[in-house]
Amino acid sequence: MEAYLLDWANLLLRWLHVITAIAWIGSSFYFVFLDSSLLAPTADDLKAKGVDGAIWSVHGGGFYHAQKYMVAPKGGIDSHLHWFYWESYWTWMSGFALFVVLYLWNAGIFLVDKQVFDWSPLAAGIGALVFLAAFWFIYDAICRIFGQRANGDRIVGALVLAVVVCSSWIAFQLFSGRAAFLMVGASLATAMSANVFFWIIPGQRKVVAAMTSGQPYNPADYAIYGKRGKQRSVHNTYFTLPVLVAMLSNHYSFIYSHPQRWAILLVLMLAGALIRLFFVQRHGYKLGRVGNPWPYAAAGVVLLLALIAWLKPAPAVPAAALPAKVSYAQIQPILAQRCYVCHGEAVQQKNLRVDSEALVSANAQLIYQQVVASKLMPLANSTQMTEDERALVGRWFEGQGK
Repeated sequence: MEAYLLDWANLLLRWLHVITAIAWIGSSFYFVFLDSSLLAPTADDLKAKGVDGAIWSVHGGGFYHAQKYMVAPKGGIDSHLHWFYWESYWTWMSGFALFVVLYLWNAGIFLVDKQVFDWSPLAAGIGALVFLAAFWFIYDAICRIFGQRANGDRIVGALVLAVVVCSSWIAFQLFSGRAAFLMVGASLATAMSANVFFWIIPGQRKVVAAMTSGQPYNPADYAIYGKRGKQRSVHNTYFTLPVLVAMLSNHYSFIYSHPQRWAILLVLMLAGALIRLFFVQRHGYKLGRVGNPWPYAAAGVVLLLALIAWLKPAPAVPAAALPAKVSYAQIQPILAQRCYVCHGEAVQQKNLRVDSEALVSANAQLIYQQVVASKLMPLANSTQMTEDERALVGRWFEGQGK
């Protein structure tokens, strides 16, 4: 019953996490587009209101006129002021809850790979939490110490890149390959949501309170909040695609089981950041504000193509080298050595057992999909199933029903 309830918690939390992440990323992408596309107003009524930038757009059968004010509108705000932050908070909360249910609750299975680092499930769980917190504190310290200096953005960018590289390498020295990918992505995602919670929203609240208080105020006194918030918002923009690829990686064992998986993750994240840079700047390029961003997209695509070429799999076992027909007796030792630890008499992960011929035959399709087609099982290949063994299981499946 516990496994059944955990599966439901996994499904519902993952669903919530995806929904809120779509909402957060969608609103973030939209406002980045606005900032890149707003034009200085030419209409006298907009100038009189203090509009700094505006854009007309059409969607859903109607026209929209977005306007941006760097200070409070001269006529005040005459309707509800909407804040964009719950999308961020719920994305992190649902993601962390999912992390607890899936990874911390089963740390011995999902976090620990004794061939990488031999520690207890409890120590691995604590280590994972420390890893997330440490990344945020180091990243935040870099932004606070160097962010407002001359060339601060470049210095911060270089140092944050170095921290991401180091944290990626460390993650793969401590956790299983699948978990390490997730830990790096979760670290960036935690920093993104913490940016909103600790810097962007508090700064905006102070500015809004000053602008709507009815008392005279000097915008220059509050400019620092805008600069800090903008800096963190830009970081969030470029973290987005790297976070997404790290989170999606757990479905693809060929990358998290590779000996150089930490380098694979870094290349994927760098390619994502470059492609995101292209999308950010393409709007400004159309208005003549920045140079042609296509080289960034091209560099990202080249990195991905190079990665595809690098990870090209070794030739498969020739069909002629396999027996014409494989019996259950021939694959039973493989299952016993590689699969019984999680799907045997003592433990039945996902309510699945494969320790008898009847159970194996009943789950033949699932076994083939997970072991041969996708190679997702054994999880993170923790029991070191070989390619020859997978090919043998595949030949056994092909002979079913014949």
